[in-house]
Amino acid sequence: MAQSSRLDTASAIRRADRAFAWIIRRHGPPPRLRALPVPDRFGALASAILYQQLAGSAAAAIEARVVAGLGGEVTAAGLLGAPDELLAGCGVSGPKRRALLDLAARAADGRLRLDRIGRYSEERAESALCEVLGIGPWTAQMFAMHALGRPDVWPAGDYGVRIGWTRLHGGGDTISHRDLTVLGDAFRPHRSAVAWYCWRAAGEPKVLDAGD
Repeated sequence: MAQSSRLDTASAIRRADRAFAWIIRRHGPPPRLRALPVPDRFGALASAILYQQLAGSAAAAIEARVVAGLGGEVTAAGLLGAPDELLAGCGVSGPKRRALLDLAARAADGRLRLDRIGRYSEERAESALCEVLGIGPWTAQMFAMHALGRPDVWPAGDYGVRIGWTRLHGGGDTISHRDLTVLGDAFRPHRSAVAWYCWRAAGEPKVLDAGD
């Protein structure tokens, strides 16, 4: 996404909802969206599985051990050829080991085509990813946004997005997944950027007024 396009995206979001004006001024245009090269996509999905339900530092340590144990790269062939004791010794839990092996098997036999998934519709891509053991809608959405560079992903169930939206709109009870799903329609086709601004708002030390 070129700088001018990113500025246009920020302007469109601000026009759709003035509550975003201050966070846009504070953080500027949204980041550039770029799809990962096909050879890197498997590793990104494996990493997403390893990071589920863990603190970042703990997950990073486990991932580093897995990468080292597999010879410097996490691949489908490497996972399928590794003894279970290797992953267990790296600290990978039983459910995550099964999820990684299911991912590897699907990538190896063609049930999951990571070379083609970038051309799928949002719905088809999410459906294909969610067939993998251990991958649900949130992981599929994060992959679509960060690995495929999709501009219109709307992770309305993400807690950080919900918190940020609520802070941007005056606080109070955190907005529900269901309500946020509907409200996101006003921002098509820029919902990935809206989610990014919500994450920024969730991390702010205080909520600013529109005039700040």
